[in-house]
Amino acid sequence: MHHNHFGVVTESKIRYFFIYSLIVFLLVSCERNKNDVIPDVYVEFTIDIFDYQALESIAGSVVVDENDMRIIDREYAGGFDGNGIIIYRSMENEFMAYDRTCPHDYAVNGLSIKVNVDFTRAVCPKCSTYYELFSFGTPSDGPGQYPLKNYRTRFDGRYLRVWNN
Repeated sequence: MHHNHFGVVTESKIRYFFIYSLIVFLLVSCERNKNDVIPDVYVEFTIDIFDYQALESIAGSVVVDENDMRIIDREYAGGFDGNGIIIYRSMENEFMAYDRTCPHDYAVNGLSIKVNVDFTRAVCPKCSTYYELFSFGTPSDGPGQYPLKNYRTRFDGRYLRVWNN
């Protein structure tokens, strides 16, 4: 009798996924300073995720900036050059936050170009680099070599704090 195991999530697949994810995370963490080409700006704000319908589901994303009146506790939410910050829900209780500035155009030409969000990716309208929002903003297609600038997040079940230090 033939059994079709295609698509079956086995314990070993899960284990490999977590090991792979950990390695990617460690590599990104170790490489972070070298690859962080966007200059540091002070970022500190909190949002109520229930104010953002797109963030209610996994793989949902929004862009916030200084003009966003839904931000409830704001020091600065503009990101580099006021381009804004992408917030991406990667898991039930896990969010990622990225600067919206394309690191390739900034590193190569000193240009401040806003990337556009396209579901689980961000794409630069100038250099056409695609950045994967589910994997720390790493470039997946196009000329870009650097990941999107990452900001820190903390989620308490309702409120999401985004900051850098």
